[in-house]
Amino acid sequence: MTSAQGIQAQLVLERADFTLDVQLQLPGHGVTALFGPSGCGKTTCLRALAGLERARGSVRVNGETWQDDGQPGASGQWRPTHQRALGYVFQEASLFAHLNVRRNMEYGLRRQPLSRRRVSLDQSVELLGLGALLPRMPHTLSGGERQRVAIARALATSPRVLLMDEPLAALDAARKAEVMPYLERLQRSLDIPVIYVSHSPDEVARLASHLVLMQAGRVTAQGPTAELMARLDLPLAHGDAAAALVHGRVLTYDAHDQLLTVAINGGQIQLASGRPRATGETVRLRVLARDVSLARTRAADSSILNLLPARITQLADDGPGQVLAALDVAGITLLARITLRSCRTLALAVGDAVFAQVKGVALVD
Repeated sequence: MTSAQGIQAQLVLERADFTLDVQLQLPGHGVTALFGPSGCGKTTCLRALAGLERARGSVRVNGETWQDDGQPGASGQWRPTHQRALGYVFQEASLFAHLNVRRNMEYGLRRQPLSRRRVSLDQSVELLGLGALLPRMPHTLSGGERQRVAIARALATSPRVLLMDEPLAALDAARKAEVMPYLERLQRSLDIPVIYVSHSPDEVARLASHLVLMQAGRVTAQGPTAELMARLDLPLAHGDAAAALVHGRVLTYDAHDQLLTVAINGGQIQLASGRPRATGETVRLRVLARDVSLARTRAADSSILNLLPARITQLADDGPGQVLAALDVAGITLLARITLRSCRTLALAVGDAVFAQVKGVALVD
């Protein structure tokens, strides 16, 4: 990444009981997730990037300087929020109650002159499935529909970067399931970098190509999502949601058994899927550690479809009576959670050749 590409930020904000001190090097495309526990500084960081919080430091977006405080005593450079080419989506949709959906979106359009508009109203309507909602008033919409309109209004400003602060947090499970496919569509269709605040491992796995882990106001790690999710020295690899991300390519779809076969490095993975996928299509898979078991020999008769030769690269304690194993499967990292007794009975050690028995695979992209 050159200095003219991506998003670079160095920000310090001090409060009586909290200090934000972060350095970010983010790609200029795709979704970057800021992930961490409540109170770690994710939202404060997002607001500082937007200029809603006055932190010290610098912010550059694809070569454009939004903030540069320079050396102590220097005048520096500061763009207020309304002069930064950004879109911001809050937890609550915050639509204008007196305007219908179309006029809410047109309000966003007015922030950009015609010559600088990169996202049309029609494009936003299509991406977010809003055609039937345009004449309706906000109070007649469901929570998921309101949030989709809020995203469309932010896109209507043709932002250089889209900032999203836990946009699904205020929704129930059904409304989250309604909105998530539209967020995935945005990720695939728009060439606008998105910085997405979340404390949900599922959202991170489904949306983010880049990940920033935060703790107590500081960055503990940042990099490609698949790499960070599989690192045993980081908290995301532990707990019930621990999983590995695997990228692959569709080989076949068996309509009779509703079974998708995906090629991965050096092998294949099969998973149940009610929706056909085109041959050659690239997909992203999420494999939960709790759905992977280990065997010394290949099982001859088993209901588990995926039996992958693997080598143990790491072993770590993972709570009472449990062990987490990192596995190299032809260059791909998988995680397996097994009992301490199983680890001892099989005499497992780093470097051992085993078979990873993958029971469940989720298609997340």
